[in-house]
Amino acid sequence: MLKTIVKEGMYNDSVVLMLLTNHISNLENVKKVSIMMGTPANKDIFKQSGLETPELLAATANDMVIVADVDEDEVMDTILEEMDKFFEDQKKKNKKNDGMQVVKSWDSALEQLPNADLAIISTSGTYAGMEADIALDEGMNVFMFSDNVSIEEEKRLKEKAHKLGLVVMGPDCGTGIINSVPVAFTNNVSPGKIGIIGASGTGIQELTTIIDRLGEGVTNAIGIGGRDLSEEVGGITMMDVIDATEYDENIEVLIVISKPPAKSVRDKVNERLKSYKKPVVTLFLGEKPEYHEENFYHAYTLDEAARLAVSILRNKEVEEGKLCISDVEHFDKSDNKTIKAYYSGGTLAGEAAMLIKDGLKLETSSKKEQGYMLNHEGHVVIDLGDDMYTQGRPHPMIDPRKRIESMTEALDDPKTGVILFDVVLGYGSHEDMAGALLPGIKQLQDKSKEEGRKVYFVATVCGTRKDPQNYDEQVKKLKDAGIIIEETNKLAVKAALNLIGSDFEENHKEVKAVEGVKQFESKPSEKLQKMLVEKPVAINIGLKSFAEVVDKFGAEVVQYDWRPPAGGDLELMKAINFIRNYKEVNVEDENKKTISKVIAAQPVLKDNVLSKDVIKELNDGKVILHAGPPIEYKDMPPTVKGSCIGATLFEKWADNEDDAVKLLESGEIKFIPCHHVNAVGPMGGITTANMPVWVVYNETHNNYAYCTMNEGIGKVLRFGAYSKEVVDRLEWMRDVLGPTLGKAVRSIEGGLPINPMVAKSIAMGDEFHQRNIAASLTFFKEMAPIISKMDMDETDRYDVMKFLADTDQFFLNIMMAASKAIMDGARKDSDGTVVTAMCRNGVEFGIRIAGMGDEWFTGPVNTPQGLYFTGYDAEDGCPDIGDSAITETLGVGGVAMIAAPAVTRFVGSGGFQDALNTSNEMTEIYIDHNPNFIIPTWDFKGSVVGLDAKLVAEKGITPVINTGIAHKTPGFGQIGAGTVHPPLDCFKKAILAYAKKLGY
Repeated sequence: MLKTIVKEGMYNDSVVLMLLTNHISNLENVKKVSIMMGTPANKDIFKQSGLETPELLAATANDMVIVADVDEDEVMDTILEEMDKFFEDQKKKNKKNDGMQVVKSWDSALEQLPNADLAIISTSGTYAGMEADIALDEGMNVFMFSDNVSIEEEKRLKEKAHKLGLVVMGPDCGTGIINSVPVAFTNNVSPGKIGIIGASGTGIQELTTIIDRLGEGVTNAIGIGGRDLSEEVGGITMMDVIDATEYDENIEVLIVISKPPAKSVRDKVNERLKSYKKPVVTLFLGEKPEYHEENFYHAYTLDEAARLAVSILRNKEVEEGKLCISDVEHFDKSDNKTIKAYYSGGTLAGEAAMLIKDGLKLETSSKKEQGYMLNHEGHVVIDLGDDMYTQGRPHPMIDPRKRIESMTEALDDPKTGVILFDVVLGYGSHEDMAGALLPGIKQLQDKSKEEGRKVYFVATVCGTRKDPQNYDEQVKKLKDAGIIIEETNKLAVKAALNLIGSDFEENHKEVKAVEGVKQFESKPSEKLQKMLVEKPVAINIGLKSFAEVVDKFGAEVVQYDWRPPAGGDLELMKAINFIRNYKEVNVEDENKKTISKVIAAQPVLKDNVLSKDVIKELNDGKVILHAGPPIEYKDMPPTVKGSCIGATLFEKWADNEDDAVKLLESGEIKFIPCHHVNAVGPMGGITTANMPVWVVYNETHNNYAYCTMNEGIGKVLRFGAYSKEVVDRLEWMRDVLGPTLGKAVRSIEGGLPINPMVAKSIAMGDEFHQRNIAASLTFFKEMAPIISKMDMDETDRYDVMKFLADTDQFFLNIMMAASKAIMDGARKDSDGTVVTAMCRNGVEFGIRIAGMGDEWFTGPVNTPQGLYFTGYDAEDGCPDIGDSAITETLGVGGVAMIAAPAVTRFVGSGGFQDALNTSNEMTEIYIDHNPNFIIPTWDFKGSVVGLDAKLVAEKGITPVINTGIAHKTPGFGQIGAGTVHPPLDCFKKAILAYAKKLGY
């Protein structure tokens, strides 16, 4: 049976998930398993594998999906345990690279490395072109490991790069060495005077490793992608790099290698190389040149090209390699034995197929189908790195299983005489491929002996002695197991042919004069010349292992932990790009204007009065204000309904619960969102005519905002409680607390400025949503002297002072009103994508953005996660409610977690680092820092400001909100506190609507 687990928002790159799939598939009782991100392309792979489920189809591109075929549910528990261990091991490995800068956006990457000149891109091909565009616009060369990029997109990007004096290496570029720094799947090669330009990844690896083992080196090996020499692309990168290498003093001999090119492009490249000022060796795979030209040499194999370059550099005769099979008994040709070859590299497989066809005089098509380079009369050469074998499973360079499976099938054929394969070492490859292959090979060797058959295993190892796996150690392991090891791929194929009684011939080539030389006056750009002579300063977008190698070789690098923009929603991505590039309205400038209004705002506490005195709508019959976007009473969660019952009893519209419910259900009471009348309300948000509210005036923008007072904790109206003690407290607040505080505030000339209290309290450990103790005491300090001198009943004076002293969260409601006044003032006559309100009603989470005025954009609320009072757990929690997220809209509250070490237990494992990580992550979606509210524990940076709905939608990062947790059943009140995130949908809807407003 198929079982599915979806880990929402848990993004990991494809290589890591392939390794995890490999690990999980080896567990007992797991018949079949696949672990991938929920992208559309990956869903197709799941489907092809027979692992399609409804849960998978509902997943997004940012969700990690595990689909397993198991017989028992308990196996899934084991899978989850092993998965957790796997990721924990990954974390331990990553700790070795703690010095590397890790960011989550282009802006942050460029802030860390403003002089970056290379982007290494290994994202999904769907998005790679977009990332390359950004890199080129920032003046960076591009190394694009990503595949599945259309050839039209490749041509467009390369033409753009050419105009900018840059290059795009790739797409599907697996290998490169830039000024001795390995990029992607590359070997540790000594620097030297031989340069390489290659439209072939493993071809470059074979060349560089042979050169290294012959005692020379390569400083620059520039991969250009396998399609660069196609008719459609026209060799754009090849031609640009040829020009650049001609001026590179580190290069004395150049090798140009390509998979079979288009004839017209090949001719163009050859024409250019004839006038090259240094010796050149060309290798166009599949061609068998009959002669060399002066300073212009033409090789048939990778082995020949490497040895030619070394001999030219040393000015000596070419030293040919020797076979290692002189003591091995050969088959007779009449035995008609066949060769089965299984390669992890396409170029090596292609070369093997070419040489076998040459040696056996086979007249067959070289068309590559289903990974077959050759499939004729029992002779087989397969590229197991072909897409059909690697979709949804690890590449054969890192996973031995497909190779062993293929070898097992080969042994079933009694005609098989030689099983030929490669072992590719280097960065990104298996840490011990020889060791991983040997158990399977040993079983096959034993089986052939039991059957009285003779089957030779022949291999070539592509690597150097400085590679992490160590060439000599890998060779020894294989030789000790009875495997014939030849030094190069050509020699391995030659040995295989000799063992079955055949061979191929290599022509002795004469050197002719170069004919028809045209002079080229192309001058390479300074940027390209610089790329070849200076270590790259790189931004690595995708696979972290690539960044680790670049860092190891002493180059500056920032790791951009990329995830699909806009959650993989292509329509949303287009809308975001439309907004970003819109000419008539500079959205970034509009956002800065909105932020400037926020920073300039001066909220002042002016009064405390009955709400009906300042909110005219409350004087029109029976009216209840509620939190969040509009909602009808029948749709409210039970907790908010409980708050409405309490308000009805408080206003004396009913004198018992049953009558209150009947009245609420009758339609006689009108419900209005607090936000619609310049107000905000905590939790249920319930505000009625005779409840006292704070009056906050934004002096800068001439607008008011209102909020009820904090009732304390426990069983209170805002958490859905409505018992007599709740109503009694509300009446006391109306009759005593409100009038006392109103009188005190009015006695302060000009009112009580709020920003100074916030600035002081944030430095004392408040974040103004979950923790307000410093601000509450600061407010108490302002009120106490005034109240102590007021003419009032001594019992009332004591009760007021005691309530203020006991209520740690008292300032929260003042902060909510201040935040509302600031954000309403900022959104007046504004445009852009800055979020100006966030709130929730227990069913929907709603936001407003500056450019869309009063319109709400909603999505289903989440339930807070956090710490519960004794006797309660997550099952008891009410879905998210309240207007208090207005504080996070301003940039305090949960997003300023770093300011409040005392509440860090509400995030992660509860350490200070978790709070730091949380606030640092928020800088990815907030545009700037607020200089009014400096946070000492954050290196004296200001709290974040300017929540950008566009960045939220693009990055899939939502603001963290600190909140209280109400019981889902009315009457219980508060049962805990924690954090919650808004649904991403409301931000997506806002951006799509804004884009349409602009004309998208």
